[in-house]
Amino acid sequence: MCHLDEVGFSPTLPTTASWAPVGTRIVVAYEAPQGRRVHGIGAYFTDGPAAGRLVTQTWAQVPISRAKTPRKTLAEVATGHGLTEDEIGGLDAERFIGFIWTVAGRPAGAPANWVRERPLEIVLDNYSVHTSGPVRARRAAWQAAGISLRYLPAYSPELSAIEPVWNTIKQHELSIRSFRVLGDLKRAVDTALAQKALALQQATKSTKFDHLST
Repeated sequence: MCHLDEVGFSPTLPTTASWAPVGTRIVVAYEAPQGRRVHGIGAYFTDGPAAGRLVTQTWAQVPISRAKTPRKTLAEVATGHGLTEDEIGGLDAERFIGFIWTVAGRPAGAPANWVRERPLEIVLDNYSVHTSGPVRARRAAWQAAGISLRYLPAYSPELSAIEPVWNTIKQHELSIRSFRVLGDLKRAVDTALAQKALALQQATKSTKFDHLST
């Protein structure tokens, strides 16, 4: 079983507690979003052989040009934000469907009748992309492959096991709290997610070892 959810990071992250010399005040520069943000999607395995595994993907959102004929190409826009073209985008049904197959472990070039060795249950909320037409159209194929979706009750994020993971990363894993360049924010987020995935995996292995040794 895994819990799936999305997360977003603004150029200036939420302020948190810190230490400072007596009589001084810590100042965190504020960077206006101006249409910039890093979006992520993740799945955290809570049960089964993969317990402790965290799988994530991120994309960067850049300001949308309102001009009928944009003056810059997508490559030029990406470069201006310290990104590549492939790093720009948002979460839509197509990307969500691809992420489900990634989480399920389906290899590239797998046959249409590919089936997981063990059933996988994915717990997620009722976000519009999760319940969109293209996603509903894939449910039968996922069921045949051993993948089932379990939707949480509305307005109950506390029931998702991945929410504490997002909170920890936002509040404690990003020491720099404000980013002028969107590409720097994305790289910082990707690094924090990778480090958190490793820590969760190690903690799970340690817990299993302690259980076996007792």
